[in-house]
Amino acid sequence: MSDARLRELADAAGILVEWENSARQPCELSPETQRTLLGVLGFPADDAAAIEASLARLSQGRSPGEPAQWPPLITADCDLPVTLPGPLPQGTAFVLNLESGAQQRGELEQDGRLPVIGEMGYHRLQIAGTELTVAAAPSQCFGPADASGQPEPRLWGMAVQLYALRRPDDGGIGDTLALEQFVRRAAEQGAATLAISPTHAMFSADTERYSPYSPSSRLLGNALYGSPARLLGEEAVARAISACGLDGELRRLEADDELDWPAAGRAKLAWLRRLYDDLVRRDDAEALALRRQLDDFREAGGETLEDHCRFEALQAVRGPGYWRDWPAPLQDPAGVEVERFAEEHADEVGFHAFLQWQVTQGLAQAQAVARDAGMAVGLIADLAVGADDAGSQSWSRQGEMLEGASIGAPPDTFNVHGQDWGLAAFSPHGLVRSGFRTFIDMLRASFRYAGGLRIDHILGLLRLWLVPHGASPAEGGYVSYPLDDLLRLVALESWRHRGIVVGEDLGTVAPGFSEKLAERGILGMQVLWFEQDDDGDFQPARQWSNSAMATTSTHDLPTVAGWWAGRDIDWRSRFDLLGDDQDAESERQARGEARAKLAGTLELLGNVSRPTALQAADLPASQVLDACARHIGRTPSPLAILPVEDALGLEEQANLPGTLDEHPNWRRRWMAEADALLAPDEVRHRLGELQRARDISRQLANAPSEPKS
Repeated sequence: MSDARLRELADAAGILVEWENSARQPCELSPETQRTLLGVLGFPADDAAAIEASLARLSQGRSPGEPAQWPPLITADCDLPVTLPGPLPQGTAFVLNLESGAQQRGELEQDGRLPVIGEMGYHRLQIAGTELTVAAAPSQCFGPADASGQPEPRLWGMAVQLYALRRPDDGGIGDTLALEQFVRRAAEQGAATLAISPTHAMFSADTERYSPYSPSSRLLGNALYGSPARLLGEEAVARAISACGLDGELRRLEADDELDWPAAGRAKLAWLRRLYDDLVRRDDAEALALRRQLDDFREAGGETLEDHCRFEALQAVRGPGYWRDWPAPLQDPAGVEVERFAEEHADEVGFHAFLQWQVTQGLAQAQAVARDAGMAVGLIADLAVGADDAGSQSWSRQGEMLEGASIGAPPDTFNVHGQDWGLAAFSPHGLVRSGFRTFIDMLRASFRYAGGLRIDHILGLLRLWLVPHGASPAEGGYVSYPLDDLLRLVALESWRHRGIVVGEDLGTVAPGFSEKLAERGILGMQVLWFEQDDDGDFQPARQWSNSAMATTSTHDLPTVAGWWAGRDIDWRSRFDLLGDDQDAESERQARGEARAKLAGTLELLGNVSRPTALQAADLPASQVLDACARHIGRTPSPLAILPVEDALGLEEQANLPGTLDEHPNWRRRWMAEADALLAPDEVRHRLGELQRARDISRQLANAPSEPKS
C-alpha cells in the first residue's frame, strides 16, 4: 500500500496529517489512524484498491461544466463577487431571485463568477439548468456596538448555570421562572447580558443523562427547564403535583444542596404529564384556546419538532437505549413504521410537543423580561459542540452525522491525557451535501430566544479532534470543516436575529484562527488564568484584546476563590488528573508563586510590584475577588463576563473535566433564591466595582487622543 496515495486521500478528505500541539511542537498522524478516520468519513482506505476507489469518489462532480453535481447551498460575502463551485464560462446567463422578492438577471463575470450580491439573505440562483441557494452574508456579525448603540461598547454581564438557580416550589431544578427573577436583579445592577448554560433537549426516558454538553438534540429545548405556570396557571400546576402525590418528594428535592437529576427529572415529568392530560381532557374556553396555541406551535415547529417528539415517544414506549439497536424500520425517521408508530401513539407524541412548547415559551419570556429590564443584549445562549450519538439529532439527521468516532481534544496543559467527550460530530461532507441544513437550524434554534450566542469549542468550525471508538484521546486526529462557509452562515443568522456571537476559542488553537474570528466580528474568549506571558506574569488589563470577551473563568476551570485556595489542585490530585511530572505538593508550590504574580498584576499590595508567595498568601479571598472583577472590567474588551460563582465568591467549579460521577458535575445548586442571590452587600459591592471599571474603560476608549508632535 502506498503511503503517498494514502496521504493524498487523507488530504483530499480533510484529515490533517500534520499539525502543531498546544506547545507548538510538530505532530504527524500515523497511517493507521489515517485509515481509521478515512473509514469514519466514508472513504475506505484498507488497501490500495479501496484508496483508489475513494479518491475517485472524492473527485466526482468536480469536473468543469457539471452544475448538476453542485451542492444545494453555497455561501458568499455580500461585498465580493461569488465564486461558483463548478466552473462555467464567462457570459453564462443566470437569474437570481432575492429573498426580498426582487430579481436580478445577468451573465457571469470574468473567471465565471457571479457579480456582487449586495443584499444579505438566502437567494435562489438559476443557472445552466440547475437551481441552488446562495446564502449571502454580511462581512461581520451583529456586534456589541450594534446592540448597545455605543461606538466603543464596554458591556458587562454574568454567566449562570441555569439548573443552579433556586426559587420556591421549583421542584429541585432551576427553571425559566427562576431565570426571569435573576435577570431582573442582574439588570438592576447594570448587567447588559446573562450568559446561560446550554438548554438543549435531553432524554426524557433517561433522566440519568443530564450533562448540558451531551444533549439528545441541539435543535430543541430541555423540557425540565420549563415553568408551565406561566402558561397554565399556578393552580393547575399545584393540582397536577397533588394528584401525583409528589408534594413531599418535591420539598425534599428542593432542600438538597446538590441537584438529584434522576429523581427531580422523573418527578417533574410525572406532574407535567398530569398537567398535559388535564389540558387535553378539558373542554372549557381557556383549554381550547391553549390547545390552539399548542397546535400552532407544532405546525411552526415542522419536521424538526415532529421528529424529536416521535423519538422521545419511541424511547418512552421501548425504553431508553441506543436507537441503532432498534429494528431497522424504526431507524428511519421518514419510514412507514415510524409514521405508523406516531399514529398509534399520538398522545405520547403530543405530550412531548407540549413539553417543548412550555420550555420554549419560558425561555422566550425570560429574554423578553431581560430586554424590558433594560439589558442591551439579554440572554446569551450556549451552543454545545456536539450531541449524544444515541439522541434524537443523530437519529433524525443521520446523513449529516458521523458514526465510529467522537469529539474530543488532544492532550494540553490542563488536560494532560487529552479528552474524549463521547459526542457525535457533523460529517463535513454531509454538511455540504445537505446544504448545511442542521447547522442553520441549530443557529436559528439558539438565537430564537436570545440576544447572543456562545459557540462552544468554536475551533470545531475549522477542525475537530475526532477519537475513533475504542482508541485513547491521544490516538485521535484532526478533521477539517468548511470554515468560511460556516462563518458566513453564523454572520448571516446573527444579523437576521440581531444577536451577538462569542466563540469559545480556548485550547489548541490553530495559528491565525482567532484573527479570523475577529474579522467576522465574533468575539473570542480571554480567561484570566490563560492571560500570562512566557515568564508566567499575568497580563495587565490594558494588554488584553479588544476583540474578545473577557472573563475570570469558565465552567470547566477553577473559580477565583477556588484557584486562590488551590481547591482545583485538591480535586485533580484526588482523581489522578495531574500530569506525569506533577504532584500535589509541586502544584501547590507553583500555585503559591502564581498567586504572588497575580497579586502583583492586580496591585493588591500597594507599591510592592513583585510580592512573595508568603505576602500573597495573607491576602483575603474577598479582596482578590474584587480585584479580579475590576481587572476584567478595565480591559478593552467590549464585553466582560463575571461567572456567578465569582460574584458570590464560591470555591467549587461547575464541572471538573476528566470526571463523571466522582465529582458533582452539573449538580451544585446555589443556596440563596434567585431573587435574592445578588442581595448581599459584598456581592453588590463586587458588581459595582465591575461596573465602575467598565465605565472608566469606556471613558478612556472615547477620550480624544493626543496629537502627535
